[in-house]
Amino acid sequence: MKTYLLPIIIVLFSLNLSAQQHDRDKIEALKVSFITEKLDLTKAEAQKFWPLYNEFDKTNGRLRFHEMRNIRKEIKDNLDTLSEERAVELLKKLNNIESRLNKNRMEFAAKVRAILPAKKIIKLKIAEDDFKRKMFNQWKNRKGGGKQGNKP
Repeated sequence: MKTYLLPIIIVLFSLNLSAQQHDRDKIEALKVSFITEKLDLTKAEAQKFWPLYNEFDKTNGRLRFHEMRNIRKEIKDNLDTLSEERAVELLKKLNNIESRLNKNRMEFAAKVRAILPAKKIIKLKIAEDDFKRKMFNQWKNRKGGGKQGNKP
């Protein structure tokens, strides 16, 4: 019995990871479609815009979901026993990540300004916020926490 348990657990874990990656890919495709529609990009704009945006989004994802997540996990796991010195270190790290996120956004805006008019850059920010809100509302409704009349 024990010899079968480990392979079964490994297979189930692998399937779970594969499903999570599939979900991420699906969400990413929805995001691209949503932003493209909202910005009404020309073919020439899209060809120049998407490589810049993908690099920007990849950098932000690494900062938010890897570096910041690790710090937040340490804080959550050790909040009651955290020394003041360590708390100061973690706060500095969080502030550093926030600064890097802001710097990345500013650099991206400068680069994309050569491709898109300012109005489309503003529409981009609005589209990103709308997409996040839409995804959050769908997640909330799936979990049963949302109001039925509040579906996107």
